[in-house]
Amino acid sequence: MSADGAATIPVHGAAEATLALLRAELGTRVDTSPGALAAVRADKSGHAAAGTPLALVHAASVADVQAVMRIATATRTPVVPRGAGTGLAGGANTGGGEIALSLRAMDRLLEVRPDDLLAVVEPGLINAELNALLEPHGVWWAPDPASRAISTVGGNIATGAGGLLCAKYGVVRDAVLGVDLVLADGRLLRLGHRSVKGVTGLDLTSLVIGSEGTLGIVVGATLKLRRLVEGERVTLTALFDGVRDAAVASAAVTASGIQPAIMELMDATSLTAVHRLLSLPAPPPGAAQLTIQTDGPAAASEARALADVLTAAGGRVAVAADDAEGEELLAIRRAMHPAMESLGTALIEDVSVPRSALPAMFDEIARIEQTYDLVIPTVAHAGDGNLHPNFIFDGPEVPAVVWDAAEDLFRAALALGGTLTGEHGIGVLKRRWLADELGDDQWQLQRDIARVFDPLGILNPGKVFSA
Repeated sequence: MSADGAATIPVHGAAEATLALLRAELGTRVDTSPGALAAVRADKSGHAAAGTPLALVHAASVADVQAVMRIATATRTPVVPRGAGTGLAGGANTGGGEIALSLRAMDRLLEVRPDDLLAVVEPGLINAELNALLEPHGVWWAPDPASRAISTVGGNIATGAGGLLCAKYGVVRDAVLGVDLVLADGRLLRLGHRSVKGVTGLDLTSLVIGSEGTLGIVVGATLKLRRLVEGERVTLTALFDGVRDAAVASAAVTASGIQPAIMELMDATSLTAVHRLLSLPAPPPGAAQLTIQTDGPAAASEARALADVLTAAGGRVAVAADDAEGEELLAIRRAMHPAMESLGTALIEDVSVPRSALPAMFDEIARIEQTYDLVIPTVAHAGDGNLHPNFIFDGPEVPAVVWDAAEDLFRAALALGGTLTGEHGIGVLKRRWLADELGDDQWQLQRDIARVFDPLGILNPGKVFSA
């Protein structure tokens, strides 16, 4: 039985000795109840790791994380760092004999310096909650993944998350000055700086961002903030007869030189599914939609200019009457994931291409749909060329035809000068194609770098790099 009286999974031998060490050091923060262990096997990707994890440890402090890593090194036990479990690539999934190390309880805002435009936070703080805490200080943190209401800052850093606003305000890598990192052997490093500039030595902070827990455990972060945007926000939508027309229009917006804060594209299938989920009137058959928001002192004039661009490209433009209506329009885009879940099991993919190649990438998706007899609902952060094609199927296992189609899609993105992932990360779901993008030499170099940080290979093993 665990300390709270819940049933536990029986273990033997070396695993039992490891558990004894964990409990001696961390007490009731070590959870071996079947429900907890089952939950940490999976994330939002729908993929679950094989086997039963050894334990879930709820870290409450940096010292807790260091203790876990010292024990893990001494016993050669793999450790999988975990935030809110909202990832979409299986990067936080914990398998047989592994320790799930949850940072979710480390959720404090430690320091705010509006004068220096920085904040110091623990990794378990929810993205949206952070900005609610920052708003009274007149500042905000720009990264805003669609999961911002449920994803943690540490998870955002681990995956290099993006979001709707990143076309104008950048992604996580642009908004982190430094990280506190616990290494595999329990040592604590303080990487980065608090100053605006800092080029002393190699940029290890940027190396850690997007490393998916393979280099160390992020236990704190110094974030680069922005002042709250002055002026108004104007949100508009444009309906097009097809997704390619919408993609061409988004490229025209980019070419216009006007930088919207948000530019999101939804194809006909995804738009229809979200309208159905939210009980909204059905959109016109086959219609794709761009949703654009401008902000700042020039928001109104920029919106008028963009409306002209969209109209010239064949769009039927509607402008939100106020902020509330604008948020309702953006809520349609943010409801994409639950809408896909309502259709079946969803494998949500994530590729990026140069913005001018968006129309060509949608052509490739149409070809792949026809080739494999699939429907692939797709949304895109059109402002930066990041697409999220969705493969919908029945049951827990991804059918072979879906993986074949996904591989075709990945290779199409690479051929257009793109990349396998813009914000979700590699995790376990894309590791087999990583060398295709990096090339053998860079793939090996990256593996070698990871081994310098983690010589025993106990940090998130099997993620990012295949054996």
